[in-house]
Amino acid sequence: MNSLDGVRVLDLSRVLAGPWCTQILADLGADVVKVERPGTDGAGGDDTRRWGPPFLKGADGVDTSESAYYLGANRNKRSITCDLASPAGQRLIRDLVRHCDVFVENYKVGDMARYGLDFASLQAIRPQLVYCSITGFGQTGPYRDRAGYDYAIQGMGGLMSVTGERDDLGGGPQKVGVAVADLFTGMYASVSILAALRHAEANGVGQHIDMALLDTQVAMLANLGANFLVKGDGVSPGRAGNAHVNIVPYQVFEVKPSSSAVPGERDHLIVAVGNDTQFARFCEVLGASDLAANPLYATNNDRVRHRATLVPMLEVLMRQRTKAEWLRLLEEAKVPSGPINGLAEVFADPQVTARGMVDQWDHPLRNGISLVASPMRLSATPVRRDLPPPLLGQHTNEVLHEWLGLDSGQCDHLRRQGAI
Repeated sequence: MNSLDGVRVLDLSRVLAGPWCTQILADLGADVVKVERPGTDGAGGDDTRRWGPPFLKGADGVDTSESAYYLGANRNKRSITCDLASPAGQRLIRDLVRHCDVFVENYKVGDMARYGLDFASLQAIRPQLVYCSITGFGQTGPYRDRAGYDYAIQGMGGLMSVTGERDDLGGGPQKVGVAVADLFTGMYASVSILAALRHAEANGVGQHIDMALLDTQVAMLANLGANFLVKGDGVSPGRAGNAHVNIVPYQVFEVKPSSSAVPGERDHLIVAVGNDTQFARFCEVLGASDLAANPLYATNNDRVRHRATLVPMLEVLMRQRTKAEWLRLLEEAKVPSGPINGLAEVFADPQVTARGMVDQWDHPLRNGISLVASPMRLSATPVRRDLPPPLLGQHTNEVLHEWLGLDSGQCDHLRRQGAI
């Protein structure tokens, strides 16, 4: 049994923020039906089905049409096709809504109303419906009609102004390596849906969830946003590179290259000292206990104020040993530290392996493919682990029969109408 067994989700979202939200719900056991555009020759379905390379290689070693991007955001779902622009397709969606609990869409503001699939229209036929809209800028405000994409949102929402090397060291605006505005919006959306479901179960009334990437990006400025507002001087914090603006030392240090390193190759290590006790232990490992006793560096407050003199001394000391040596010594001293791994090292890490963060699936196009697993660990209701739907619309007849009682003849009639 899964946590969300019996919850039906109609997922009209595509690309990343919406699919990430519904993938979480599907992991937890919801029956997520992914509604995709009909089409052939690569014209139909979620755009990310075509976002590659890389594509999954078939048993013959040749690229298939399955993109890694699509596979990474759509596990545990079923796929149906429906043409929302057709009256028959719109009627079909309304029929399906009568039998579902959650409706997720990320169309431009106003599109759903033109199709008669907006919240007010659907709540009239399913009062307890939880309806979640995900857009770049939300349903209100001067930017509501703009298209919003993760990259632009990272810039507009301030993240790129605080990400990257310091300007005085040649830095400039830098986006995060994964689409964090999309991913965080998907996370917030899934939490909001769960809260709205609980309310609907208790009161029999659904609600409209209005999720915006820009809102999420502003919220996830976290301590940096709070720092700016609390200071109140109007001065933006700027980029700090790999250092922390509120904690010292909490950054990357260059260390001595290992004996097997290529000549000229540099190696690095993260040290994340979170309190004064850890700093004292860190200094003891460095053989520099006098630094911890120095009133200029005794407390974190002092260290932040005197970062410019402390950090260069720590940098010299950290170059005396290799990464492996430091990791062993710092772990023994219980000083938080860690390597900077490439993805090959990540997926070979014994902790990642022990936690089962890579799943193996037998795909119709090739057996034994590896994908990242869900990180959620529930002791009584474990998450599901089914493949993303490989074929566009492969579950159309199955879902229409289960939800609406339609037989194959009725499904064929909908196809002739262009609804599916």
